[in-house]
Amino acid sequence: MPNEVEFFTVGVGEPTALPFFPEGIRAGFPSPATDYEEEAIDLNRELIAHREATFYARVKGESMIDAGIMPGDLLVVDRAIEPQHGDIVVAFVGGEEDGFTIKELDLSEKEKGTVWLVPHNKNYQRIRITPEQSGVIWGVVTYCIHKSKR
Repeated sequence: MPNEVEFFTVGVGEPTALPFFPEGIRAGFPSPATDYEEEAIDLNRELIAHREATFYARVKGESMIDAGIMPGDLLVVDRAIEPQHGDIVVAFVGGEEDGFTIKELDLSEKEKGTVWLVPHNKNYQRIRITPEQSGVIWGVVTYCIHKSKR
């Protein structure tokens, strides 16, 4: 399994305020009663809770496409969050052929000494992590940013 993610550090400098519509954009019928209202939003402030422990990763594989995580998507990964059952995580699975991967964390058999990394693509197998194997949860995915038009 080659690395499924490419890593980038978070560069947080001067705030970058972008236009923001606090009332939201309707996905149904437009409302003519809604006034045009624009504020500013800083995506660094919105997306990054723990600056020193957060990094970006670009998805390189297809193991999570059924979860809406596509190749080329940009992930915001926070290493300060304690991974929980059901979280999407970036993990390092040790071994010659292995590396970093993104999967759903399954802790349902943790008491038995097994943790599973679950793909969201039927063409990929679950990865079993036991105390004897080398596996580290690297961080929890907090956001997935993808283009709506590829």
